[in-house]
Amino acid sequence: MKKLLLPALLACAVAAATPVAPVSAQTVCPAAPATVAISGSITSNTTWTSNNIYLLNGFVFVENGAVLTIEPGTIIKGDKPSKGTLIIKQGGRIEANGTAARPIVFTSNLPVNSRARGDWGGLILCGRAPVNQAGTPTIEGGVGAVYGGTDPNDNSGTLRYVRIEFPGIAFQPNSEINGLTMGGVGAGTTIDYVQVAYSGDDSFEWFGGTVNAKHLIAIAATDDDFDTDFGFQGKVQYGLVLREPNSADVSGSTAFESDNDAAGSTLTPRTAPVFSNITAILPNPIGVTANFTRAIHLRRNTSISIFNSVLTGWPQGLTLDGSAVQANATGGTLVLKNNVMAGMGNPYTQQSGGTFDVQGFWLNSGNTTLPASSDLGLNADNFRVTGTCSNAPCVPDLALPAGSVLNTGASFADAKLADAFFNKTGTFRGAFGRTTNWAAGWSNFNPQTTCYNRPGFTLAAKPAASDQVQGLSVAPNPTAGAAMLSFDLKRADAATVRVVDALGRQVAIIEAGRLGAGLQQLALPSSLKNGVYMATITTNETSQMVRFVVAK
Repeated sequence: MKKLLLPALLACAVAAATPVAPVSAQTVCPAAPATVAISGSITSNTTWTSNNIYLLNGFVFVENGAVLTIEPGTIIKGDKPSKGTLIIKQGGRIEANGTAARPIVFTSNLPVNSRARGDWGGLILCGRAPVNQAGTPTIEGGVGAVYGGTDPNDNSGTLRYVRIEFPGIAFQPNSEINGLTMGGVGAGTTIDYVQVAYSGDDSFEWFGGTVNAKHLIAIAATDDDFDTDFGFQGKVQYGLVLREPNSADVSGSTAFESDNDAAGSTLTPRTAPVFSNITAILPNPIGVTANFTRAIHLRRNTSISIFNSVLTGWPQGLTLDGSAVQANATGGTLVLKNNVMAGMGNPYTQQSGGTFDVQGFWLNSGNTTLPASSDLGLNADNFRVTGTCSNAPCVPDLALPAGSVLNTGASFADAKLADAFFNKTGTFRGAFGRTTNWAAGWSNFNPQTTCYNRPGFTLAAKPAASDQVQGLSVAPNPTAGAAMLSFDLKRADAATVRVVDALGRQVAIIEAGRLGAGLQQLALPSSLKNGVYMATITTNETSQMVRFVVAK
């Protein structure tokens, strides 16, 4: 077989010698093609393909026993008049496995520069994991779906490399559809690399359940970013919150809001999620000061724990609201350790009218308070909701500068972080390390100007004029194993290399970190099997790719 395969691979190498040119920048968004209208219930296994654009009309349900599979690069839009919403019912599953190069996008059906929060409903997952409400309660948002049960490992499917843009509808008072709503979702579900942008309510809300998540991005929501209720006990690591300073909700917009339930009861399971490595930034000056209340609002008997995180810019920092929450803090079920607050108008508050020492609790747990946001030593780009827009998706340069105080100080010694779910290799606090910008390549910080009228085209085009990456090549090519990816970097920048096979499956990722200007050489994996591969290098300015062949 090897002898028969080798000539074919060598033939492919002719194309491999020349890098694939980056897509030219779009100047005009083409007319929207016909969409595939989706309504009602999905009752059997169904696949949505990237050669179509789908339109959700009204409440669309994936029923018990059905699996909805969505191909990488697929675009799904929500109809505004009918409040298009996708609901995965108990026993149904969604398998939305995007890739960094081809994320799956749920977005507004309105044209470029006409989109707004609440243009459609959002994505709702309803599982059978435990909640602390009686029976199987009905999920918020008026969709009529129930959630909760007795299976902590229930599986509602997969969301990987998925963007959810311009969702969030206040269906009725205290019953909203969020960007991503999770009710009783179990630990068998995979949530990784999910961005919610410009939600009309919360970005992410968990009602009970045990699902874990990594690499979450919440951009410019109206209300809260991470809202936990009704006994949620999952784990979350690596999350970015970036607020728009002129948009906040009259109920008070927070990065973290957590309750055991609306009554502050002792019902179990107790709301006790564990978050680590979160970055939450509210740029100043704040345009709607009265509605941006506090960065962390812990109330109603929650036992949430937060580690190794950084929050900056809110009028108030940490609020421990009520004697029950304060007792949980004293008793050790609510833990805040190795976190940083900076530039908070009033860092510590408590709402019970008592004398609990919130400041002492914070500072005695290894946390830090800094007077100003500038003391964090972050790139200025981190405080711009759409970045500098040197790249079309406007992804900010999020990797930590060498001088940032956040490069050190993380600890994973607490028992709450002992679970293997948590990556414990970094010493950095917040979502991003010195050499890591995991948002690059798949997220979009400026979806208002992205054209979604081409099936399968889910990333805004990179500017053709960028000269950042030159001379991209692989040598030797073909290779019998070891090979070097070479390129010239015109300006210092963070770089990530992703290697996919001929079927588009990611087989390797190289987080090169921040590189200096000049000639660069990165070793490609020597363990790749025979085949044709594509290596894509992504910087904050551009993305280019080169084909290469492994023929052992």
